[in-house]
Amino acid sequence: MAHAPTQARAPTFFDEVVAATPGESHLERCIQCGTCAGSCPSSSDMEYTPRAIFAMINAGMRDEVLHANTSWYCVSCYFCMVRCPQDIHVTDIMYTLKRLSIKEGHYRHSTAKGAKDFSQTFIYFVENFGRGFELGLAGVNLLAHRPLDLAKMVPMGMGMMRRGRMAIVPKQIKGIDGLKAILNRAKELEV
Repeated sequence: MAHAPTQARAPTFFDEVVAATPGESHLERCIQCGTCAGSCPSSSDMEYTPRAIFAMINAGMRDEVLHANTSWYCVSCYFCMVRCPQDIHVTDIMYTLKRLSIKEGHYRHSTAKGAKDFSQTFIYFVENFGRGFELGLAGVNLLAHRPLDLAKMVPMGMGMMRRGRMAIVPKQIKGIDGLKAILNRAKELEV
């Protein structure tokens, strides 16, 4: 008896996210327990919690996931990953979603539209100084996206500077050349 050839199924959005996430994402292990959402310091600002995003990925809701502000509000604290009972690499998946959102232009439709610019400015400071620079990051971001809000931030910024909590100019870390070499090598491997 002849068997009909089996057809390979087309990759799903879930498959794409898993394949685009470096290392092992373990997304297939998600049991929807909500530990990630309960651990996230930014979940109250997110349109969808990480748990909801994972369910949406599984349901193939590509546009909704890539338009959401969730991945942009992830602060990369890794608390969700530390607490996840299934060892899901939540933060790594959020980075994957950011990359896909940028690549396909979905971030433009997000409530976090300025997040790409914010992220690129932050990366600029890390790549050139080895650390974030709050005054520069806030200044560039506010001037580009909400210039009228800049005046509202001045009293808080002045208080932070008086207490030594915010530098006026960025300070470079020791060993910046080593960091730059590592970052350049990572970029080479990314291609």
